[in-house]
Amino acid sequence: MLSSRLLSLVGRRALSTSACLQGHAGVVKVESYSLPIYVDRREMPLPDIAFTDSLTAEQKALKEKEKGTWASLSVNEKLELYRIKFNETYADMNKASSEWKTIIGGTLLLMGLTGFVVIWQRKYVFGDVPHTLSEEWVAAQTKRMLDMRIDPIEGFSAKWDYDKNEWKK
Repeated sequence: MLSSRLLSLVGRRALSTSACLQGHAGVVKVESYSLPIYVDRREMPLPDIAFTDSLTAEQKALKEKEKGTWASLSVNEKLELYRIKFNETYADMNKASSEWKTIIGGTLLLMGLTGFVVIWQRKYVFGDVPHTLSEEWVAAQTKRMLDMRIDPIEGFSAKWDYDKNEWKK
């Protein structure tokens, strides 16, 4: 009785495990980032796959002709074979772009807008310059600090000659 009960539990476990494994087999799919891709880059001269994945009848005939001697191929046929495999040549990849013009233009535009915001803030947001920044006020404040002998060892008052009543040289 015990052995039959044990065998039935083991059998159920084996069936349930195999059913789970079969159920997961349908879930597995290939992610797009794990597939080979075509990229035109100078650092990667030979991409994983060819640029053209589905060939026309003319391209298939050209690929068959490629298997023979290359002396029989014309320059245009060689270029067509190259374009089947690659999208851009090294000359195309190394060609300078006009992107710098866009970047400089955008930067100058943003700087101009910032200048307008600063001018607008000075005119409408900020008030007048405080009276404490006037030359008379600063001179009076400096005289007051010297009279009080503020920081006489290494600071402000240490640079004032009290005998001659002028700044030390």
